[in-house]
Amino acid sequence: MRTIDFAKGHGTLNDFVLVPDLDGSLDLSETDVRFLADRHAGIGGDGVIRVAPLSAAPADVREAAPDAQWFMDYRNADGSEAEMCGNGTRVFAQFLADRALVDAVVFPIATRAGRKVISRVEHGFRTDLGPWLLSRADEARGRGMDSVVQVVGAPDPLPALSLDLGNPHTVVALPPSISLEHLDLSVAPRVDPEPPHGSNVEFVRAIGARHISMRVHERGVGETLSCGTGAAAAALATWWWAGTPSDELTWRVDVRGGTLMVDIDGGSVGLAGPAQIVAAGQVSLPD
Repeated sequence: MRTIDFAKGHGTLNDFVLVPDLDGSLDLSETDVRFLADRHAGIGGDGVIRVAPLSAAPADVREAAPDAQWFMDYRNADGSEAEMCGNGTRVFAQFLADRALVDAVVFPIATRAGRKVISRVEHGFRTDLGPWLLSRADEARGRGMDSVVQVVGAPDPLPALSLDLGNPHTVVALPPSISLEHLDLSVAPRVDPEPPHGSNVEFVRAIGARHISMRVHERGVGETLSCGTGAAAAALATWWWAGTPSDELTWRVDVRGGTLMVDIDGGSVGLAGPAQIVAAGQVSLPD
């Protein structure tokens, strides 16, 4: 058995196992990741983050973020690689700060979705998630939607909008007749057409001006209590459906694990919220 160090953290109850690999020598297999994320046999988390130096990142990641010191190697709970995770970036930043691995107020990190800039703010961290895109812009602009989603708790498929924030999202604005709380997200929603690499699916209810609530089913994980890039996608889609008003650029997004703030700046989007490291220790990986 190999024994490794770990930490456990969360951002609005979206929780992660962090594995420090400060010299870039650790090889985590899919089996290792599934064990670490297992809530019964392992530590438990929605994902696993290897904290590695930039030198340990793939060449394209290094090229996209040459000024970053640290690479956020993010894996879904099922062991698959993912581009990045919005809440995970803040937990990653909190780990770096706690270990005195960064001392700047603003600093870049490297992810598979490119360079992300982290800023310390009053109640946590803000991540500049960078550019966002409509995944099928022509169809979306022509119809106000580009796909449909079937979810347990809705009698018919629901219109949806696909967005790319470095990772894929499909956002559904629920009609008044369907309860957000009564959706059954223990079963993965079906997206048609099916995205080639899967999709996180967000279900949104408008609360008031620039204020929405959301539930999310994350690919490779299932329902989570929060999703940072999902909150950003939900705010962006709601703003886009409203006609992109210039006076609605800061949004409050209530998730099951708390509250996140999303700010929109034209083609870029930022995400702010809390992050906590709650435990640290050692764990033995099974052979």
